[in-house]
Amino acid sequence: MVGTGIWYATISALLWGGYLFALKRYFSEFPPAVVIVAANAAALAWYLPVVMFAPADGPAAGELTPAALALVAAVLLASAVAYLALLHALSAGDVSYVAPLGKLVPAFTLPLEVLLVDESLAAAQVVGVGFATLAVYLANYEFTGLLAPIRRAATHRPAQLALGSAALYGAVDVGTRVLLQGVGIRSDVWALAYTGGVAVVLLPVAARQWPDEFAPAVPKFLVLGGVVAAATHTMMRAFAVLPASVVSPVLNTQAIVAVVLGGLLLGEDRFALRLVAGAVAIVGISLIAFG
Repeated sequence: MVGTGIWYATISALLWGGYLFALKRYFSEFPPAVVIVAANAAALAWYLPVVMFAPADGPAAGELTPAALALVAAVLLASAVAYLALLHALSAGDVSYVAPLGKLVPAFTLPLEVLLVDESLAAAQVVGVGFATLAVYLANYEFTGLLAPIRRAATHRPAQLALGSAALYGAVDVGTRVLLQGVGIRSDVWALAYTGGVAVVLLPVAARQWPDEFAPAVPKFLVLGGVVAAATHTMMRAFAVLPASVVSPVLNTQAIVAVVLGGLLLGEDRFALRLVAGAVAIVGISLIAFG
């Protein structure tokens, strides 16, 4: 069961890493809310037949109490805001800079699981948070002084948005674990609800920004939607069998994929240092997961 969950999380990480690169390379001319709504709508079109004709085993959901429904709403709202913040960060900064920061989700997931779902905290996990912090420092290092990266991380808009997105996704990961393992929502049903729910939350924003000449872009949004559907499906299958503190680190190795693609294919600056920052982030993430 653990091996299967790790396998699903790894596939999802590769897909999401390619997705981050594609957003910067092929969709930067569209407003972030439009990208999210269009991609998620396409993902629904891809994924709905899977849920209808090849559903996962078991009932669609356990008992949906008012508290469970409130948690669903909170997770969808937090996901929409986190998603929007990440895309704005990508619009304002390099993908090789934003990805390591935006994917430090486990550093936020761990304390939430300790506080809310009684996970224990090991010494190695504390060290892992230290490595995650070092990754933020390295991503912002520009050879201008030892304290300059700290100031840059606190004041640079892409860093603020990426770290804010990571914090929100930390809460989303914990909520997702509760919904799948505690409430008993089936993973494929939740993937469908999650993808559609985030689109619905952002639809009013996207509607005001929708471009007049959108039709020529429909084919590439259909491809992007297919990636979202596959990545979300494998992500939810992983969360259905493993704790969020294990799934989240594996998922967020997508940062390395995005850094490599951004550095090699987009020619972004300071590729080597950002690759080191991404690697340090993965070390921290791994310590958090397996400490």
